[in-house]
Parts: sequence; C-alpha cells; structure tokens
Amino acid sequence: MKLLITNGYIIDPAQGINAGKDLLIKDGRLAGLLDRGTATPDGVEVFDATGLIVAPGFIDLHAHLREPGAEYKETIATGASAAVAGGWTTVCAMPNTDPVNDSPAVTRFIIEQAQRAHLANVFPVGSITKGCEGKELSEMGEMKSAGIVAVSDDGRPVPTAGIMRRAMEYARGFGLTVVDHCQDVSLSAGGVMHEGRWSLILGLRGMPAAAEEVHVIRDCVLAKLTGASIHIAHVSTRGAVQAVRRAKEAGLAVTCEVAPHHWTLTHESVSEYDTNTKMSPPLRSRDHIDALIEGLSDGTIDAIATDHAPHHADEKALEFDQAPFGITGLETAVGLAFDLVHQGVIDLERMVTLCSTNPARIFGLKDRGHFSEKAHADVTILDPTHEWVFDASTSKSKSRNTPFHGRHMTGAAVATIVGGRLVYLNPDYKRITELKRREASAG
Repeated sequence: MKLLITNGYIIDPAQGINAGKDLLIKDGRLAGLLDRGTATPDGVEVFDATGLIVAPGFIDLHAHLREPGAEYKETIATGASAAVAGGWTTVCAMPNTDPVNDSPAVTRFIIEQAQRAHLANVFPVGSITKGCEGKELSEMGEMKSAGIVAVSDDGRPVPTAGIMRRAMEYARGFGLTVVDHCQDVSLSAGGVMHEGRWSLILGLRGMPAAAEEVHVIRDCVLAKLTGASIHIAHVSTRGAVQAVRRAKEAGLAVTCEVAPHHWTLTHESVSEYDTNTKMSPPLRSRDHIDALIEGLSDGTIDAIATDHAPHHADEKALEFDQAPFGITGLETAVGLAFDLVHQGVIDLERMVTLCSTNPARIFGLKDRGHFSEKAHADVTILDPTHEWVFDASTSKSKSRNTPFHGRHMTGAAVATIVGGRLVYLNPDYKRITELKRREASAG
C-alpha cells in the first residue's frame, strides 16, 4: 500500500525541515520526502494537502481511557476514535484503571483492545506502585516487556520522597521515564478548586499552588540524586514552571507538560459552580497562567498533553464538591493550541515540537515524532485557518464533560494518518474531496 501526500508544507523539527515537499508512504513506513513536481509513482493513492501543514503524528503523553473497569465512561475504542478526530495518532494511556495497570496481563489487554480498534496507537503507561497505592513498587521490568512506555501513579501523587527515590532508581534501570502527578495531599486535602480569591467568594475549599510546587521541587532534587528521567504531569503553577526551568539549567533529566485548559481558563471560570471546570490540578489565577504561557514560549514546558479524563454525565451532575475531577480533551486540545499560534505566543514549528517531536523523545518512541525514512507513517495534517465550533454532542468520546462546548476555534487537525492508513478526515474536507472528484469526473 502506497500513499503520496502532495502539495503540503512539511514541518519536521526533529530534522530541521520546514519546506514545501511531498511525503511518500509505503507499507506503513515513511519512504521519503520528495521535491514537488516529482512524478507520481505507479499504484499510489494521492492525498492533496494544498494549503495544509503536514506534521509527524501528534503524541498525547497523558490520557485516561478508563478501560478496563469504567467502560461506561470510555473504552479504548471510543477514546482512540476521539484521539484521531482530534489529530492525535498516538495516545499514552494512564494506569488508573480497574484493575490498575500494574501487571503485564493488564498491559497486554490494553494493547490488544487498541489493536482491535485499529485507530490510534495506544501505548500503556504502567503504575509506579501496586494499585497506585504508593506503598510497594510495581514490576516495571515485566510490564516493559509487555509494552509499557513509562510509569506513573497519575491521579494520585507518589506520597513520600523515599518511595519516589526507589521508584526512580528502579525505573532508570529499565530506561523508563517516571511521570508524577505532583500534589502534596497534606496541603490540598479536601480542596476542590484553586485556593485564592474565588475559592473564598464561592465558599469552596481551595488547593494552594504550594501543594503542587512542593512535590515538583522534591522530584527535581531526586532527579539530581538518582540520575533518573522525571516528567512532571500537567504543570499549573508559576513555582512549578520555575522549578523545572532551574532543573533544566542544572542539566537534570526533568521534563514537563501542560494541558490546554490550564492556560486557557482561570479559577474565575468556576464562578457558576459548573463541574466541568473542576479538575486536578485546578484552574489557577492569571499570574499562574502567564507563567505557563511564558514556559510554552521559552522552551521550559516540553509538551502539550490533553489529560483527557472522561466522566459520565450523572457523575458530573453532582454538587461541585462531590463531582469527580477532570474533563475530556482529545478533540479540543489542538484547536486550543492553535490559539497560541494565532496570538503569537509560539509558531507552528514550536507547536509541532510540543505535540510530536518532544513527546516522542520524552517517552523514547524512537520511530515516531519525525519523518525519517523507515519511521512509522503517522501523520497529522493541519489547517491553521479552519474555523469551527466544538459541539460536545457530536464528540467521538462516550463522555461529554467539557467546558469548551460551543467554543469557536481557528485551526484544526483535518486528517489523521496512522501506520499509513487514513483513519480520520474532517467532514468539511470529505465534502471538498467529494466535490473535487465529481468535478474531475464531469471534466
């Protein structure tokens, strides 16, 4: 099977390519970049990408697909469908399922379900501790042999420095990155939103920025002690960004990600008690958002991740302090990232770096995140000018818990190619393609 993507503009930061070229795919692998005007090989299907950006497939380092155990919220198949609709060719699935992904059996189950769905690549993340309980380390080596790409107890922070030190030393021996949900629960216990002016106004218990920052600083210190690679999940505070910046300056193997809702919304969004604004870490104040935007611009923040966290409508219909944390994000993240481009915070190359190049590097996905010959043929095709409105009722996810329903966006992923297969084409582009075919037949 051969596919030629023609007339697009290639952005591949890993190879320093930023130019108009054609991309040839053969049998699920990259077969080469061709100069425009090169004769089309025989037996090749052609995708016309005129006016579009062609990027290495986007990789989401942080999503919750809920299967096994909570299939009423999401399944691996529906999550993968939402992923490709949002432009993500690869999703890294967090381990807080039921049972927790703390064994090779659960790891293999997730991989098998993803293969049956045959949409996005789904790479399991194994738990750091058994049951994500923060007590006994999981069998990381066995899980890596089964297919995990990193370890995390996300949803729960690793409680003590002693456990985290042993986890980092153990993971380093297997070449696994440790991903930490940084939160000191002795400071944040009972909190349901950011501690600040609006938590006082609304009468809701707050989670101080310090709860996140204490653990980020701890993990940076342990990275120096152990020499392990630590990835800070969903940073949301100024102090967290500053701690990561200092760790990078010191040459430590510390990386971090940010989720779009944390740079897009402030804690004032909670003012209507909409549980779709309840997440952990919580929406913060403008000062923290400014720090996140600065970190995205100057390179401190390495990746954009969705933190896709689907919940059933009945759960989110509870009172604010009783509802679960989290929102969906796979279908809105790229559109929200384009806001940064249009505002001049980052350029298109930096956006591709944040969504593809760096995520591949952080989790050691060597054959992804670039267009080198023989790499996996995962491609995200973008239209920076496409105007659209997100309608949660048409989401591919099983859940609808989003604060972005009805939001107007400019810029989207319009086609997603996984392993050389076109697995998603934006409905607007389907209509355009069909019209072109009809015109060609009539002519």
